[in-house]
Amino acid sequence: MLRYALTRGALLIAGLLVSSVLIFLTLRVFPGDVAQLIAGTQAGPEQVAQLRESLGLNRPLAVQYADWIGGILTGDLGTSQLSGASVGEELALKAQVTVPLGILALLIALLIAVPFGILSAVLRGRASGTGISVAAQALAAVPVVWAGMMLIVVFAIGLGWLPAQGFPRDGWSQPWQALRALVLPALTIGIVEGAMLLRFVRSATLQAAGQDFVRTAAAKGLSRNRALVQHGIPAVGLSIITVLGLQVAGIIVGSVVIEQLFTLPGIGRMLVADVGTRDLIKVQSELLVLTGFVLVVGFVVDLVHHIVDPRQREAA
Repeated sequence: MLRYALTRGALLIAGLLVSSVLIFLTLRVFPGDVAQLIAGTQAGPEQVAQLRESLGLNRPLAVQYADWIGGILTGDLGTSQLSGASVGEELALKAQVTVPLGILALLIALLIAVPFGILSAVLRGRASGTGISVAAQALAAVPVVWAGMMLIVVFAIGLGWLPAQGFPRDGWSQPWQALRALVLPALTIGIVEGAMLLRFVRSATLQAAGQDFVRTAAAKGLSRNRALVQHGIPAVGLSIITVLGLQVAGIIVGSVVIEQLFTLPGIGRMLVADVGTRDLIKVQSELLVLTGFVLVVGFVVDLVHHIVDPRQREAA
């Protein structure tokens, strides 16, 4: 187990290093000059050149990368080139919106996918099982922005139950208002991601139904569905654990769009704004944090799967 964890940990570190290089170089290809943006349209070439030098933008790319990654290794995510604010402090503040939003969306996705995915497999061949499967196919194809707009029309404008946009200025010091502000965004992401996961749960459940241990249990007197529920469903849990890593990535991508739609002051909205202003230090640190989060989730999922599944331990 220790050897497996060390190997996966080394791959995680390598993945983060490669991602940091790709993020750094990709942002330097984008058009635009942050020094010109800060100086304004009335600034002359000499003023822009001085500003570039003060920001360190005229240094070799290797030096800029070394300074940035060296700061990250010491816990410093850098300073905004536009506002001078600490990137780490801003990320921590915005994470108070994005992290609860992601957790709520993941819980909603699981509450939709697991019971209805299993039910769809158990009721295979019946009208109700087919209806669940068709509904999941339809919801999985819905663009997340369109789903959010429909929820706003129904629950915010039509019924007036929930706020359509915004987040309390005092944040979680008003917990009830903050939670209500996240319900519709979380539902938007959770329904779409849950529909995608539901199809996988259904497929995994049907696959488990054909395993020898389920057929053996049925041969000993249990009904087909009872044998599936008692012996097949636990095996489906291993597959769900594996897919959760991919779902987390989907939720992060969805949050970038949804925070714009619902005007939530989260990491996704901050990232879009910083890309527009060419605040390179902030953008590259934000992207690396999001990428690192996805890689760490995949690392944890691998370890959990290795611990739970004895077949992987034997193979290792």
